[in-house]
Amino acid sequence: MNLPYFQVDAFTQRLFSGNPAGVCPLETWLPDSVLQSIALENGLSETAFFIRNGSRFPLRWFTPSVEVDLCGHATLAAAHVLFRHLGHPGPRAEFETRSGLLTVDLDEECLTLNFPARPGIECAPPADLVRGLGVRPQATFKSRDYMAVLDSEETVRNLQPDLEILRQVDCLGIIATAPGDSCDFVSRFFAPRAGVPEDPVTGSAHCTLIPYWADRLQRKRLRALQVSRRGGELFCEQQGERVRIGGRAVTYSTGTLSLS
Repeated sequence: MNLPYFQVDAFTQRLFSGNPAGVCPLETWLPDSVLQSIALENGLSETAFFIRNGSRFPLRWFTPSVEVDLCGHATLAAAHVLFRHLGHPGPRAEFETRSGLLTVDLDEECLTLNFPARPGIECAPPADLVRGLGVRPQATFKSRDYMAVLDSEETVRNLQPDLEILRQVDCLGIIATAPGDSCDFVSRFFAPRAGVPEDPVTGSAHCTLIPYWADRLQRKRLRALQVSRRGGELFCEQQGERVRIGGRAVTYSTGTLSLS
């Protein structure tokens, strides 16, 4: 069996930056064990798989270790493949997912995700989170992930987390965030329990970041940078129970997966 395969750098206009995602269009679903093995073999933070269901596309995301319930950059990458390579007419792609119906709108070169907001609830930081990050947050919030609010962009950039300690924190991932020097806010995202030591750019984390920063800065539209080594840029908007997360994408490679 041969399957088409694309690798896309998401939330960037330049190759070798942003967050690389694998995208694998399917005619029908393969067994979960095969999907997980493909994601492990790819070795990327996420691989997206989708099929067609009428005018919509059921979509699933796998890290090298687990299936996840929401992924921004791989959704953006899947929409990029549909619009750029598979002839989807646009200007909207609709994906059926474990997190409900997700849409991606195309406006020239920008793709904008419409995702559920996931505001965090303020809480005390777990001891392993503080030990793992090596710094005590100014405030901590819990949604799907823990979000640690730090004092400055420099502090976020200079984090050298102990990933083995962070692996003990009971959540999918840990977001570190602070006010930005040249943007509204910055972040980094660590998910060692999901097989992703540091994710280069994390759309789903912004479902928690956007409500927090929109409230703190009293503005609905925000520009964000994820300050990982590869880095990425996101254009954000708070819309009540939804958030809009915009970015660009560029194709790195196209090919075929041979499963025979």
